[in-house]
Amino acid sequence: MRPIVLYPDPLLAQVSEPVGHFDAALAALVADMFDTMYAALGRGLAAVQVGVLSRLFVMDATWKDGERSPQVFVNPVFADQSEEHVTREEGCLSIPDRPRRVARPSEVTLRWQDVHGAAQEGTFTGFEAACIQHEFAHLDGRLILDHPEAS
Repeated sequence: MRPIVLYPDPLLAQVSEPVGHFDAALAALVADMFDTMYAALGRGLAAVQVGVLSRLFVMDATWKDGERSPQVFVNPVFADQSEEHVTREEGCLSIPDRPRRVARPSEVTLRWQDVHGAAQEGTFTGFEAACIQHEFAHLDGRLILDHPEAS
C-alpha cells in the first residue's frame, strides 16, 4: 500500500507523463495501486494520487456490489464522448469527505494500453464512464473541485 496524496498538495495539479516502460516496476506500481484503492474503499485511483506522475489509473467500478473486476488503463486517450451528459455525486480519495455533483458525458470510448503495453479499446457507460473520466482528469491535473457544482 502507498499513502494517498491529499488536496491541496500541488502534485495533484500537475500533468502526468506518458508511461514508456512496461516492466516489473510498472506491474509492482499497479499492484500497489490496487491494494491502496481497495483498502481506502475506492473504485478508482490515478498514479498521481500515490505520488507518481505517470499516465496510469486503476479502476474497479463494481467490486462493492459483487465480484472484483480490476482494470488497468495505461496512457489512456479518449476516442469519443457522447453529447449527452449525466450528473452524479462524486467522491475522491484525495479529497475525503467533500463529494461534488459533476456533469460528465454519459458514454465514452477509450483507447489505452494494458500493463504489458498491449493496445486496448472499449466503450463505457454509466458509473464506469464517470469513474474513467474522473480518473483521467487526475492525469491532467484536474480535480472534482475544478468543475462547477452541477445541480
